Amino acid sequence: MRYAIFGLIIICFVLAGIGGFFAQDCENVEQVGRIYNNWHYVNDVELVGNLAYVTARFSGLQIVDISDPENPVVVGFWDDNPGKATAVAVSGEYAYVADFKDGLHIISVADPEHPFAVGHFDTPGEAKSVAVSGNYVFIADDFQGLWIISVADPENPVEVGHFETPDDATDVTISGQNAYVACGHGLCVVSFADPENPFDVGYYETEGAVRGVTVSGDYAFVTDHSNGLVVFSIRNPMNPFQIAQCETPDWAYDVSVFGDLACVACWHGEMSVISIADPENPVMLSFIESGEHALGVEVFGDHAYVANAESGMKVISVADPEHPEEVASVDTYEFAGRVTVSGDFAYLMSYERGLRVISIVDPAQPEEVGFIETAGEARDVFISGNYAYVADGDSGLSVISIANPQNPEIVGSFDPEESIRDVFVSGLYIYAATYSNGLYVVSTVDPQNPQEIGYCDTGMDAFALTVSGDLAFIADFRGGFGVISIADPENPAKIGFCDIGGNSYDIAASGDIAYVTSSRFGLRVVSVIDPENPVEIGSIDLPDAASGITIRDDHAYIANLQCGLYVISIVDPENLEMVGYYDTPGYAWGVDLSEDGLIYVADMTNMGIYRYTDPAGVGDSFILQPSSFIFFSAYPNPFNSTTTITYGLPHPGNVSLQLYDVTGQYISTLFEGERQTGIYATNLKGDDLPSGLYFVRLEGAGQELIRKVMLIR
Repeated sequence: MRYAIFGLIIICFVLAGIGGFFAQDCENVEQVGRIYNNWHYVNDVELVGNLAYVTARFSGLQIVDISDPENPVVVGFWDDNPGKATAVAVSGEYAYVADFKDGLHIISVADPEHPFAVGHFDTPGEAKSVAVSGNYVFIADDFQGLWIISVADPENPVEVGHFETPDDATDVTISGQNAYVACGHGLCVVSFADPENPFDVGYYETEGAVRGVTVSGDYAFVTDHSNGLVVFSIRNPMNPFQIAQCETPDWAYDVSVFGDLACVACWHGEMSVISIADPENPVMLSFIESGEHALGVEVFGDHAYVANAESGMKVISVADPEHPEEVASVDTYEFAGRVTVSGDFAYLMSYERGLRVISIVDPAQPEEVGFIETAGEARDVFISGNYAYVADGDSGLSVISIANPQNPEIVGSFDPEESIRDVFVSGLYIYAATYSNGLYVVSTVDPQNPQEIGYCDTGMDAFALTVSGDLAFIADFRGGFGVISIADPENPAKIGFCDIGGNSYDIAASGDIAYVTSSRFGLRVVSVIDPENPVEIGSIDLPDAASGITIRDDHAYIANLQCGLYVISIVDPENLEMVGYYDTPGYAWGVDLSEDGLIYVADMTNMGIYRYTDPAGVGDSFILQPSSFIFFSAYPNPFNSTTTITYGLPHPGNVSLQLYDVTGQYISTLFEGERQTGIYATNLKGDDLPSGLYFVRLEGAGQELIRKVMLIR
């Protein structure tokens, strides 16, 4: 995870041209905090001791404590992967993650609560699976075959061998000096006795498409898609041959063996339990619904752990193999789609659930304080006074009292029997745009009984709207931009339109200029000096679909689906300039700013908090006035030379900052003395310290706080 420091300002140079931003993770933008760790698309699970390591595409690597299988707890995660984390193998203090089009990532898991990347090797194809043996990692690289990578130095992995499999390589497991590779319609056995010169020693073609493979003793167990589980004798690896088959209720994707049981993950969410006491006569004992799209499974003892693409990890008791029972789960949570900030709270929309209220008093440690489930698909929210007005899809408009943020309550609703996509409140009126050509004007005089007072048939599939003065601007999903006069709210009328191409997702306005995000054409700028004849006057292309947008002063902040957060200078609307960028870990859908200049991104799998630093040193509206005693995460952490310790004081007072080793032994005082209200940063140099875990203790304002730092040489 990329941590950021509240008081640390990093001045970066802007690269020439847009292309410079795409070769790195960020520019002029740093992460301050983050909340939620929802899993994107769960692919694989590996068990090591009391920990389960789970790969979840854009959500990277998740580490779950399963010491109590019925109460699994996420203890750590790493999600800086630029690709899609598809598989994981763990050996010693490292987890090896296959990251689809980004190859192999080597993650230190010595401290499971704080995993971090130490090395990377980019394979040429699509890394589908990974296995490890000694100092070698084996990558099933789809159509590129099997890659053998030396990880003797985890920080500098090096390719040592490659074997081109007969078909697309999708899975790999190791036994002895042989790699067993699931490839296309067969099982390939590759010897790596000499890792620099791997060679084929055996191959067997199957009827179906081989998805997964595991080895136990003299047998290889293969999932053969529509043919279920196939058992091979590998007593002679040079001549593998099929000895048995057991059909599964659905397409078989992965298999794990423990003792006399084989557990098979099936595509539509079943897990099959098969007795392999006699490998030549496997017997289906039972199956259990385990979620949606079961892609991976690992069984140990009396429990099987199933990776379900769309519903997380399920824990299934197989103590009685004929009657398996789900006993726990770590769920994939709802979609974080839009976010609005007001005062000390961020309001996050979860499409499938409703409204979450998040305290942002300490932006480095945001905390959910309230939640309410709405009846429909919560698409957007507008905060006005003590009310949140929610565009709730097919369920219309929901009015939620947030007078007590810890207990939000639905107090009113308006249902026009059309799907409301966006909502804007101005004065005494709510403006609600629908998918099916309508703009409703609703009175807010009595929020508990909102009443329709006006309607306009816009002829547009509204995806978003905003209001400026006597005009409402609508972004048409089909690529249009519409202008609606609301000078008379009881009789709104469409007065202007222009086609800007693509699918329009969001809209913001500043003065006589409207800014529209597009799925194909980035950011479009429309002049409405003449509202009856809106004209596109500027644009900037972005690498993926531009979704959410908010405007502050001379900048547009854009949520850009797969590519994260973009900051665009709009000083000259006809000549837009990219000035900042951050590659967020999820899908960036929505964005908003707080009064102190922090940027809040609804990122599908999380809500991230970021800060943009103007490279010219202007336009930074960030106020260094903490409202509470705050001790931020060190940056960088882990570090190998110097890290910065940052903290905030709400009142003047005495401060003590001390360093201790992992045994609690005092090492040194980093600072001691009086401080005024504000944010302070102290450098910790590791020149004279050995590698390892340390603790920094901060005392002040009558409190004591402790942070961990890791020194890596």
